[in-house]
Amino acid sequence: MDFLRLALDEARKCTPAPTAFCVGCVLTATYPPDAAQPVILARGYSRELPGNTHAEANALTKARQLSEAELLELFPDASHPLTIDTILSHADIYTTMEPCSIRTSGLAACADAVIAAGLKRCFIGVGEPDDFVHCEGARKLKEAGVEVIWLEGMEKECLEVARMGRE
Repeated sequence: MDFLRLALDEARKCTPAPTAFCVGCVLTATYPPDAAQPVILARGYSRELPGNTHAEANALTKARQLSEAELLELFPDASHPLTIDTILSHADIYTTMEPCSIRTSGLAACADAVIAAGLKRCFIGVGEPDDFVHCEGARKLKEAGVEVIWLEGMEKECLEVARMGRE
């Protein structure tokens, strides 16, 4: 729940929009695989980066911008050369809301980005309600082999933050 709480902190940074949710996410990795604790690789929130961006896509974009030196600083026990793709194959994503499966803007869906990145698990605070589209992100992730874990106990808070400024 700690990483989901951090994702909620990210979501609270969003500028509310009438036609979009305020979502936050945290990308963690445990590398090498026998490392004791996961490390935060990147954080993101909706509309943080230019272009009507979503939280998951923003965290992945920021992770992909890390240099090898920055990766080695985060993962000092890793062997060289270290690539972001190697790290992402050992990464989990914690998101306050189910990753989108369709974008009304025509941009790539977050579920597709999670799959393309090769993430192993997706921890979700609350399912995406049908306010804008019918979301099938969790189903899409499962079908692609990503383990989906619904975190219980913070659904109400995740939904309240997601709908900030619209009530």
